[in-house]
Amino acid sequence: MFPKKTVRDIDVRRKRVLVRVDYNVPLDEKGRVLDKTRIVESLPTINYLMEQECPIVLMSHLGRPGGRPDRKFSLRPVAGALGGLLNRKVQFVDDCIGIKVDQFARAVMPSEVLLLENLRFYEEEEKNDPLFSRALASLGRVFINDAFGSVHRAHASTVGVTQFLPSVAGFLLEREIRVLSELLLKPQRPYFAILGGAKVGDKLAVVRNLLERVDNLMIGGAMAFTFLKAQGYDVGKSLVDDRRVTEVKEILEKYSKKIHLPLDAMAAPSKERARESQQIVFEKEKTIGDFQCLDLGEKTIAAWSEFIRKSKPKTLFWNGPLGMFEAKEFSRGTFEIAKVLGEVARNDGNVIVGGGDSIAALAELGLTREMTHISTGGGASLEYLEGKTLPGIAALQDAGNKPRKKL
Repeated sequence: MFPKKTVRDIDVRRKRVLVRVDYNVPLDEKGRVLDKTRIVESLPTINYLMEQECPIVLMSHLGRPGGRPDRKFSLRPVAGALGGLLNRKVQFVDDCIGIKVDQFARAVMPSEVLLLENLRFYEEEEKNDPLFSRALASLGRVFINDAFGSVHRAHASTVGVTQFLPSVAGFLLEREIRVLSELLLKPQRPYFAILGGAKVGDKLAVVRNLLERVDNLMIGGAMAFTFLKAQGYDVGKSLVDDRRVTEVKEILEKYSKKIHLPLDAMAAPSKERARESQQIVFEKEKTIGDFQCLDLGEKTIAAWSEFIRKSKPKTLFWNGPLGMFEAKEFSRGTFEIAKVLGEVARNDGNVIVGGGDSIAALAELGLTREMTHISTGGGASLEYLEGKTLPGIAALQDAGNKPRKKL
């Protein structure tokens, strides 16, 4: 049972609704949307509200403009992309609070959509400022949070507005929590997890929590090199968090049978000198000098692929690239393991993927639709699996709760 009220649990018919969506999407140099996944995932809630003849006001952030207006982070191109998906014009206003915005919001007709300008053009958004929250809340009669990628942040648009409006979850947020809750409470076994990315410190808590639940955990990306160093291997100039080595040693001692680390890596003096890359096999007495490990090596790709295929996991969670994915020369590990995940999904495995680079790899291989679930929030999914309370979800109404104080 989903612990919060959703949009289907309240009467929204013909009411002006304020919806927090996550349109933090990549744009090219000309401002065109490169990946519409997050926009597409918001459509079920928007379509439902259109059927209910609601005037719809959408708000989102994009990038990190630093609390001031910056044209390269404008959401105007997103309004066009959304309009194309809805096959109707989406109105856009070049601010998110103020008299003009209020006039635009009140002029929205039933089943019409208005998108506000980037919330992070105001520093008050990330500070969860009460006056900014009140100004946003004044644009609707009901608040719907459908931005899973932002619910781990206590911002004005995720938490502050809930103090002034009846606040419930959208369909995307509901689906994300249902899927991730299954990973926490009742995963089908064998249950595998694959974690990548750069910063080991950000993920140790989720590593510990996953190790209590999974049958096997594969660790790649730059975070793997802190684990390898803790085992006594020389990793050269690879990214290592020396402050975490002692903690990582404790994790390795406790969960040694579950943890799988790279056997080798593709390494180079730097990413700019990719042509000089070579395969490095990790051996206790071997030093690699000034080389930096930047991707999984051939032995690791083969061993992990074979192990996954033979084990036939019923549940598999993947978050984070397994090498320096943004550089073509060091993306092979990520791509090859992504292909194996496609095989798991085709064999009726429950495959859940989160994180922008992981999703980008699947998209490039044409495997996105084969996955059981693509999470729109990499950081939020990790914090949820870590067992943290996500403030944007906690702020929504539980079943039976009364509305918040009025404006």
